[in-house]
Amino acid sequence: MSKDFDSFRKFYPYYLSEHSTPWCKRMHFIGSALVLFALLEFLLTSSLYWLLLMPVLGYGFAWVGHFFFEKNKPATFKYPLYSLRGDWVMFRDVLIGREKLWLVRSSQTPH
Repeated sequence: MSKDFDSFRKFYPYYLSEHSTPWCKRMHFIGSALVLFALLEFLLTSSLYWLLLMPVLGYGFAWVGHFFFEKNKPATFKYPLYSLRGDWVMFRDVLIGREKLWLVRSSQTPH
């Protein structure tokens, strides 16, 4: 069944349900952290290498999380902008303790 979302607020619970395994969330977190590292390196060195590496790091780690751990298709393919925003909101939520990297999210658990 196809879902359409008219706001990010409505999309984000769906996004979290697609990231229910701890390893999927860990892979996203690692990829996002590496993107920030690559951005810092780009700003410090002006080397385009780091800029070109950013999507490889971010999407590469996230997609490994989906294909090998979550066993689903990344939301990026259908909702690219909401998904990108969801990655960074989840990253922030992990940093502030709202999301955990070691707990399995039940699909029935409201967020």
